[in-house]
Amino acid sequence: MDSVARAVPAPRLRALRRSLCSALVAATLATSVSVTGLSQPAFAKGPESLADLADQVTDAVVNISASTTVEARPNTRSGPQLPPGTPFEDLFEEFFSKRGGRGGGGDGEAPRQQSRKSNSLGSGFIIDASGIVVTNNHVIGDANDIQVILHNGTKLKAEIIGKDPKIDLAVLRVKPEADKPLKAVPFGDSEKMRPGDWVIAIGNPFGLGGSVSAGIVSARGRNIESGPYDNYIQTDAAINKGNSGGPLFNMNGEVIGINTAILSPTGGSVGIGFAVPSATASQVIDQLREFGEVRRGWLGVRIQNVDDATAEALGLKGGARGALIAGVDEKGPAKVSNLEVGDVIVKFNGTAVKSSSDLPRIVAATPVGKVVEVIVVRKGAETTKSVTLGRLEDNEKPQLANARQPEAESAVRQALGLNLSNLTDDLRRRYGIKDTLKGVVVMRVDPNSTAADKQIKPGELIVEVGQEPVTTPAEVTKRVEQLRKENRKSVLLMVASASGDIRFVALGLD
Repeated sequence: MDSVARAVPAPRLRALRRSLCSALVAATLATSVSVTGLSQPAFAKGPESLADLADQVTDAVVNISASTTVEARPNTRSGPQLPPGTPFEDLFEEFFSKRGGRGGGGDGEAPRQQSRKSNSLGSGFIIDASGIVVTNNHVIGDANDIQVILHNGTKLKAEIIGKDPKIDLAVLRVKPEADKPLKAVPFGDSEKMRPGDWVIAIGNPFGLGGSVSAGIVSARGRNIESGPYDNYIQTDAAINKGNSGGPLFNMNGEVIGINTAILSPTGGSVGIGFAVPSATASQVIDQLREFGEVRRGWLGVRIQNVDDATAEALGLKGGARGALIAGVDEKGPAKVSNLEVGDVIVKFNGTAVKSSSDLPRIVAATPVGKVVEVIVVRKGAETTKSVTLGRLEDNEKPQLANARQPEAESAVRQALGLNLSNLTDDLRRRYGIKDTLKGVVVMRVDPNSTAADKQIKPGELIVEVGQEPVTTPAEVTKRVEQLRKENRKSVLLMVASASGDIRFVALGLD
């Protein structure tokens, strides 16, 4: 029987470990700093007791037992394979028939492989006294038998109302016993939580059930690279295997997060747990209850992040921010509303877009069919577009362009470390370049150049230089020289692969 916990992906785990080591060094150094004059009790004192709060909410927290039965497949006879017609065929047939196969049952039939059952234990909580229960999607998986176990030990069979793998949530329904009403807990506002606020987690760690742990909100808006909508609350309240799907409460007994993942080299709590914020979860849960599925908004763009060099090349005031459009779906809402490749989306439906990772989450949370205002920066000037959102289908994913960044070199004659050529029919055939693409062909990349560092490859096309289209190497050189005279520190290239995928690359001009 397995207690369910979802771990942070390994690459992200290594990155977080490195940042934690840096934080540990800083904390060690900080111990030598004098704290004279600071009020120690104000920093050390927490709630005198959390017992009343735990009593208030514990009955609404449940254990989830999910069982998956894998049907048996007939076992093939494991005796030696003999060519048809061999003199020994009848002898071996009689021998293995009597034994029931190798190691068989002795009844003359091939042994049957038994059905296999796997079990998992997790946590959940009741949000409606009629029997609505919330947990993680990974707790129930593809289970065909789910039981909700109440705090008093009562077991109720559950059915799935809906689930969403992208946010890792599932909504279940149980039928309460007539004389035993269920206790429900409300959602609170996760947006009001600040790092340092007290929280408690209640769940089923390692199958123990009904365990309470306390801590604080360590951070908000964490991206652990588990999906396109990452926006986790980080907490140091102990969260272990089996806590998945359980609630994270504020001091008012309101659910402000759903415990989902841990960062741990050991499999146990090391004080770094992650919860889906209630602001994100409640929208998904409402749709699952109403439709049995999640209906997310769709803009129809491929985006990439904006770094300092790209921001400077674009003339983006205020520094690196927003989401740079690297591709527009021909059938998407963005195309209809005249959003263009090279636009930087800085505000969507009244919400500032600080980085590219913000945009998919904001768009997905916006109702399908809603008309929204999108503010973009185009060639240094802000403009507002009105967009009617479509619906993101399951087979469509919010797309981030493959953007690579670092710094520069100057060889203008070879266009920043690139040997270029006009696009001819021969080169189009050689590199398999789509007929609809136009630009200048990259023939060679200086291995010591920044262009090489940023993965520009032979056979790709330079489509734009500094947001101006180019079709000859001379135009590339002319545009680079023009940007240098304007004292630009970097140049923004629009690069197209042979298949037509677009990305932006900023190269320095220092």
